[in-house]
Amino acid sequence: MKIAPDVVRAFTPTGKLRASINTGNPILAAADATHGARGVSVDLARGFAQRLGVELELLVFDTAIKSVEAVTQEQADIGFFAIDPKRGEGIHFTAAYVLIEGCYAVRNDSPIQANEQVDRPGTRVVVGKGSAYDLFLTRELKQATILRAPSSQAVVEMFLDQGAEVAAGVKQQLEADVLPLGNLRLLPGRFMVIQQAMGCPRSRGAEAAAALASYVEEMKRSGFVAEALQRHGITGAAVAPAA
Repeated sequence: MKIAPDVVRAFTPTGKLRASINTGNPILAAADATHGARGVSVDLARGFAQRLGVELELLVFDTAIKSVEAVTQEQADIGFFAIDPKRGEGIHFTAAYVLIEGCYAVRNDSPIQANEQVDRPGTRVVVGKGSAYDLFLTRELKQATILRAPSSQAVVEMFLDQGAEVAAGVKQQLEADVLPLGNLRLLPGRFMVIQQAMGCPRSRGAEAAAALASYVEEMKRSGFVAEALQRHGITGAAVAPAA
């Protein structure tokens, strides 16, 4: 895949490829003391920088909303996000490269037994502010009340502190936070499939967006994404099908 010089310039107005990395989603990336971050999104960013023939600069954030803002405000050239129509107002998304699940957690003695029982009057659902599942549940929940924690990592803590009825989040994050406590459980199934994609500012143009989309498809097809997930010990996530 050869990338035209004008497309390279569109991605690198500063001479480097600035990649916005969100360490708030453990599927995508984790903080790393040496390199700033590590994970499948970092591997994809590094691969794309090599494809462009430029140096990579990581801009590491601890929440999705900060990572999204960096790209929409053109402080970063690419990023890694869940596809959402609201975010799409400022970002060109590729097709998804990874699919993960959004799930609910409740107390063991909660009367709520199924996802369909969450959207009822008097039910308070704690979400990470600006996360993909916050945006989704804001549209979908009609009767329950949404409480927003400052980050995805703070959801369970706020859920407990506020005495709320439901915590929502990425399945792997909830499992990591819930299982050690012993008095919480995940509801069976999922309330959404989160489609993780790459993206760039809309101002970079259609050719840049097409080049990024082509790169993601190649990385899925070649096995690169699957190998990266395995290398970083990520379970419970699936490589997205071809677009």
